[in-house]
Amino acid sequence: MSRLKTEFAGAAFKNPVVLASGTCGFGRELAECFDIEKLGGLSSKGMMIHPHGGNDGIRIWETPSGIMNSVGLENPGIESFIEKDLDWINEKNVVNIVNLGGHAKEDYYRGVERLNDVHLDLLELNISCPNVKEGGMNFGVKTEAARELVREVRKICRHKLVVKLSPNAEDIVSLARMCEEEGADGVSLTNTFLAMAIDIKKKAPLFNNGYAGLSGPAIKPIALRMVHQVCKAVKIPVMGLGGITSWQDAIEFIMAGAQVVQIGTGTFMKPDISLDIIAGMEKYLKDNHIESLDEIRGIV
Repeated sequence: MSRLKTEFAGAAFKNPVVLASGTCGFGRELAECFDIEKLGGLSSKGMMIHPHGGNDGIRIWETPSGIMNSVGLENPGIESFIEKDLDWINEKNVVNIVNLGGHAKEDYYRGVERLNDVHLDLLELNISCPNVKEGGMNFGVKTEAARELVREVRKICRHKLVVKLSPNAEDIVSLARMCEEEGADGVSLTNTFLAMAIDIKKKAPLFNNGYAGLSGPAIKPIALRMVHQVCKAVKIPVMGLGGITSWQDAIEFIMAGAQVVQIGTGTFMKPDISLDIIAGMEKYLKDNHIESLDEIRGIV
């Protein structure tokens, strides 16, 4: 599938289709359903320096054309990942993207320093996590609040650095430009949209935290718009995600300027949907006599 070959910040992808963080674990379970080495890459479950049990109460709720989640970054911690899963992923012919989160700046710094010691292809810094030490605000909402975090991580990170942006940011274009200014090798967007559901019997929020993250086809047009805006504003490569469930969706994100696309909620709909998307993209290029995605990338 040479037509689909893609390069992102020095990492060579056989195709631009990546499984999104939080929707594929570390790949083991999905590897029982299909050959994950047909994918371009895999972004790990978001991890933190210490194990975390996630949120209590309802965690997943289906909505029209999507799902809401309040998983709360349940994860086994970096040490467990390194001991049990890292070698397994590195042995696969996929780009290994490790997703890192934290509740405070120190969590990120310690996590980056530990991951400096191991092999991975790209480090995806999730700045959409609650900043517990500073009033619960997300790092990724205000550009200047996120600047110090990205700047300090860049100083100590020895891996290629991709910053995952929140669509709930006050100005996502300014946020992306800041990441470029502070030395990020790329950005990925968007994460889930802040949403809500109410239990009308209990007359209370459905989720213990009140709000949750909305993903799936419902958010695709908005995510596509944000990806287009960011691609026009920065020179570093962009990973586009948000409601992609078909090869047509993926081509739209490429035409908007994305270098790579990530598939999340679609995997819950059909575990091997990414293979359908890869095959559809390849057929589209062949039928339209397009030799490389570069011919249509950012064409809109």
